[in-house]
Amino acid sequence: MATHTTHTVDESKLRVTSVLRANGTHAVIDHVADSDEEILAALGYKQEFKRDFSIWSSFSVSFSILGLLPSIASTLGYNLGYSGIAGAVWGWVVAALFIQCVAFAMAELCSSMPTAGGLYYASAVLAPLGWGPLCSWITGWSNFLGLVTGPCSVNYALASMLVTAAKIAYPGYEILTYQVYLVLLGLLFVQGCLVMNSTKFLGRMNSIGAVINVIVVFIFIVWVLAGSVNKLNSNRVVWTSEGIVNGTEWPTSFAFLMGFLSVIWTLAGYDAPFHLSEECSNANIASPRAIVMTAQIGLYLGWAVILAIAYTVKDVTDVVAGPYGQPMGSLCLQVLGPNSGLALFSLNIVAQFFVGTGISISASRVTFAYSRDNALPFSRWLKIVNKHTKTPVNAVWFCQLIGALLSLLMFASPVAIGAVFSIGAIAQYIAFIVPIALKLFVVGDKFKPGPWHLGKLSKPIGAASCSFVALMIPVLCFPATKGSDLNALNMNYACLIYGGSMFLALLWYAVDARRWFKGPRINVEHMLHSRDVNGESDEGNLSTKLE
Repeated sequence: MATHTTHTVDESKLRVTSVLRANGTHAVIDHVADSDEEILAALGYKQEFKRDFSIWSSFSVSFSILGLLPSIASTLGYNLGYSGIAGAVWGWVVAALFIQCVAFAMAELCSSMPTAGGLYYASAVLAPLGWGPLCSWITGWSNFLGLVTGPCSVNYALASMLVTAAKIAYPGYEILTYQVYLVLLGLLFVQGCLVMNSTKFLGRMNSIGAVINVIVVFIFIVWVLAGSVNKLNSNRVVWTSEGIVNGTEWPTSFAFLMGFLSVIWTLAGYDAPFHLSEECSNANIASPRAIVMTAQIGLYLGWAVILAIAYTVKDVTDVVAGPYGQPMGSLCLQVLGPNSGLALFSLNIVAQFFVGTGISISASRVTFAYSRDNALPFSRWLKIVNKHTKTPVNAVWFCQLIGALLSLLMFASPVAIGAVFSIGAIAQYIAFIVPIALKLFVVGDKFKPGPWHLGKLSKPIGAASCSFVALMIPVLCFPATKGSDLNALNMNYACLIYGGSMFLALLWYAVDARRWFKGPRINVEHMLHSRDVNGESDEGNLSTKLE
């Protein structure tokens, strides 16, 4: 006798905050399902990916994106250049502690809503009545812009490192912009070929990447401190105002805040487990834990790297604006000499490659999630899951193409391509903070915490998160110069590029999308139209919804 497996999913028992509850509907599963599939169904989605990620592999992807040493190397010119040695040391502490608040608040959302849409889904559910589509549209597009610029910024930094290594090895070599661009295109292609593979392959690859990144961090710290050809800097230079040097034309306190860009851009990959939650087993616990692990380890190991740099760097100007055009390359040569410096710099390049693969994975998953709800152009094509790899291959190559097009900014000026770093930081943190602010100020007790939650600390941590981001977003839009010294080559274009992109997205919403975009589009196969879950099958109310 066949066993009847059809049952209605009770969102309240699964501890999720679902868009279905507001619509007076409940998912119905007509087959045997594990807890992860039931939770996803309660959120309105059918299971499409294989759940081959664990807490370790989810952490590996996010930590690879973090890529502490290469990420610090990519943005070293901001913290050292804007506020000097002591400014970089204290700037890391202050900014990273506030970023922990953002990460913890995000982890709480992830536990309650473990879906690939992540922040976008949370904004739709937590928004005031009637505002869900607009809030999710803003969050989704901001998160998309923040991540889709990642392959460009990361691989621009990596391409610059590679040509810098060539110049160090062959001093007569002259770096040309088109050569950097061609190297970048090659990196995007290789990473795309890797990222299009199965979830199991990606998990193994990023586990290797995470281990390499950790090993490189420890090698760097020990090598620069023990092998420095110069005497270490005094504690006064590292810890006191003696080591604060204002490299901008703004007041020193404001320059100190501007240096936070390095920390914000470096510690911005911890949202990856949220977007990978549909591919992770035990997602409502493993994914938030992976978020917290990434942010915490990033805090401590990152500060150790900054301290190692602070005690060994001698000529900040040579590092920030040296002949090689890449601060970390100049630092390694200054501290270790040509041979050892090139060797250590090469290890940094290897670690940076895995940052590129990690950000490509995260960007493709967000692109897939928003396309599943028809929120992006070409959504019909981008939401296809490859039947062989069970991954969104089309979304992968779309993100790589966007990276190739954005990279053309390097032909305008170094400041123009540098704006991509600021855009990533601004867009990501706006997307991070919108659902956190909605949970804090709007939704009240309607939010149902998942099994991983902050308890009584939820509101103060959320308030600290919102305050920090509200302060930093305008700061990240300022150029280092002002007045008559400000020109087209040193202008900060982040607000123009991000603001212009978001303006077009909002214009699309106002003109057309508001008529048909209603937020997350549920795709569970069966739903029960009823206000209450009574535990009995109600065949008269059972409906099918595929689109």
